[in-house]
Amino acid sequence: MCSVAEGWFPGSSVRLITRAPQRTTLRTDDGTWIEAVYEPCTAGAGAPARGAVAGTVIVVAHGFTGSADRPAVRRAARAFAQRAAVITFSFRGHGRSGGVSTVGDREVRDVAAVVAWARALGHERVVTVGFSMGGSVVLRHAALYTERRRAAGPEPVGENTAYTGRTGAHSTAHSDAVVAVSAPARWYYRGTAPMRRLHWVVTRPAGRFVGRYGLGTRIGREEWDPVPLSPVAAVPLIAPAPLLIVHGDRDPYFPLDHPRMLAEAAGDGAELWLERGMGHAENAADESLLTRIADWTAAVTDDGQPTDDERGGAMAAGTIRYWAAAKAAAGTAEEPYAATTLAEALEAVRERHPGELTRVLRRCSFLIDGDPVGTRGHETVRLAEGGTVEVLPPFAGG
Repeated sequence: MCSVAEGWFPGSSVRLITRAPQRTTLRTDDGTWIEAVYEPCTAGAGAPARGAVAGTVIVVAHGFTGSADRPAVRRAARAFAQRAAVITFSFRGHGRSGGVSTVGDREVRDVAAVVAWARALGHERVVTVGFSMGGSVVLRHAALYTERRRAAGPEPVGENTAYTGRTGAHSTAHSDAVVAVSAPARWYYRGTAPMRRLHWVVTRPAGRFVGRYGLGTRIGREEWDPVPLSPVAAVPLIAPAPLLIVHGDRDPYFPLDHPRMLAEAAGDGAELWLERGMGHAENAADESLLTRIADWTAAVTDDGQPTDDERGGAMAAGTIRYWAAAKAAAGTAEEPYAATTLAEALEAVRERHPGELTRVLRRCSFLIDGDPVGTRGHETVRLAEGGTVEVLPPFAGG
């Protein structure tokens, strides 16, 4: 019997919205045992942290060869716990979890089990944050387990039933927002030396020996059959859930065409942060980035817009100025805005100028009253009365 579908979790003794950290073991719908760690939001200790959201939990999906107890995962959990409760877990074949790794295929069942458990604890809103392999898994999970399909029952969507794990658990296993950090856009990528080494570890007997005894990861021998839905094919299916794609410009595994492909495929349904100087996945995510991701999860609601509290009062009026390709696409050099945040102002721009300008905006940088926005979430950038937003497309060759 399926513990997720039945709504019970062997080994779990966590009360609804518990205030104490708990470690438990969950059973996925294909019978694999997964270790999971629940940690309450630390905003309740003393003064509430800004942006903390009651009833929200962040599920952290680590990268290949990681686990719930790795230092980088613990660091991410501590940062996220300032805004919401956190669940970390170890994918199959990793840490204390059972089974063998399928390198992103059946791992979607692991995420589904953890998300369903989070809802069973009483959390109304679940945000999944995945790093590298975990990023590809949370993208595919969000595409296959969606709230709008709750009434669809056990029918498979987009993949063979044997691999999607679509059961009655879909009514509780969907995520409300998704963050993919350092995720690949496509499978079988071998364009960098680290990825060629990874393929050796996964596909060769000697590599799997190194994976098991050197990296602490038990890797399955079977090839994918069928090949699971790729991340770039999954992202268009995630909307209307908010999606954030984060990638470092010094990622040694996946170059920048991967996040750009994902953002392009998602269209208006995704926000893209390209982080200057960042390497790969959770090991390269510093405290500042983790805090900004936590702030993003606190800011977005089910429709992807900031909450009423974060809008912070009356709208400000100012001027948006377009430069170069943005000016050509808008058909004007400047126009007024009436918005509280940069995200609201840009949403209004997209409504006024559908088409080419919407595509140009994905590649633009922004100045607010002369100050660069950089990688800050647009929903966190407040606009001033009488202010100026400058829209700067990338220069040719730059």
